[in-house]
Amino acid sequence: MTCPETTIPRSGRLPLSKGNSSVIALTSGEPSGVGLELALKAWQKLKGSHPFFLIADRNHINSLEQPCPIIEIQSPEHCLETFVHALPFLHHQFPTSSIPGHYNPENAPGVVGSIETAVQFALDEKIAGICTNPITKEVFNHAGRKNYSGHTEFIAHLCGKDCPVMMLVGRKLKVVPLTRHMPLRSVHQGICKKLLKQTLAISLQSLREDFDLQQPRIAVSGLNPHAGEGGLLGLEEKEIIEPVIRDFQTRGEHVRGPFPADSMFHKKFRKTYDLAVSMYHDQALIPIKTLDFYKSVNVTLGLPIVRTSPDHGTALDMAGKGKARADSLIEAIKLVSTIQGNRIKNDMHPSPTS
Repeated sequence: MTCPETTIPRSGRLPLSKGNSSVIALTSGEPSGVGLELALKAWQKLKGSHPFFLIADRNHINSLEQPCPIIEIQSPEHCLETFVHALPFLHHQFPTSSIPGHYNPENAPGVVGSIETAVQFALDEKIAGICTNPITKEVFNHAGRKNYSGHTEFIAHLCGKDCPVMMLVGRKLKVVPLTRHMPLRSVHQGICKKLLKQTLAISLQSLREDFDLQQPRIAVSGLNPHAGEGGLLGLEEKEIIEPVIRDFQTRGEHVRGPFPADSMFHKKFRKTYDLAVSMYHDQALIPIKTLDFYKSVNVTLGLPIVRTSPDHGTALDMAGKGKARADSLIEAIKLVSTIQGNRIKNDMHPSPTS
């Protein structure tokens, strides 16, 4: 990974879409995983609120045991009139059938197409935002999109952005990994001032506009043990992380660190910040999954649309058994509504620091 060549907007703001509807699009995800059955469970919990529709192949849906009524719609606006009575779905043709628990690469173009359809609805402001069901990491390769390692990068590409930020949101903690899906041996090469500056700028904006925190507080971890121990255990803290933090502090932002990653997630310390920015994937995800394994949510920051996802995988080993929990998906759908509402509110009453 190399540092991005993009620049931070002079205003510190990114264009944000509010959408013209309260409707949320839920992508199919991997049809052989638990996504489709979790969508049915989520509707049972949310049918009185948070209207959403599923983009999926009708044959895949019909092959499931259906604990709730379903209804096919022709466009997003039809969701509102049907959601109370049944789970609405928009038919999206997949190449072939699916068998629970058995990944079929032939369906990869359908999985990717479901994402593209949802993103276009959001860009056209026909929906409030999108929630993406889990996919396998191989799906983009099998669909001929080898440049993308996951949802975050692909959706950013569709939105014309090249440096998205992945945030994990739980009830007790919010975290952002500076680098995402890359080998641990390469992490130090991916850390640079430009990437950290852009990540912090986007995170601060999101905390204000998406989460309605007008004076957000960010704690930044170090990369090395003991945050480098003054340079004895590594120089990334002194040469990269500390100068960037000082730069944000001179702007009046409440950004502190770098802190040793092994001590910044205990209960008392978490009360001192709203978001923890960590240097790599597991450094951020281990604490939040330990604290809130079933209800944490993945959010992509820095996009003109709202995008969330449950913070779990396809669970092929659980597919078709009816045992998978829909907690994270339910929270992800609800969070789209929350972020959309906050964006509308903060667009009408912008922060003085914006």
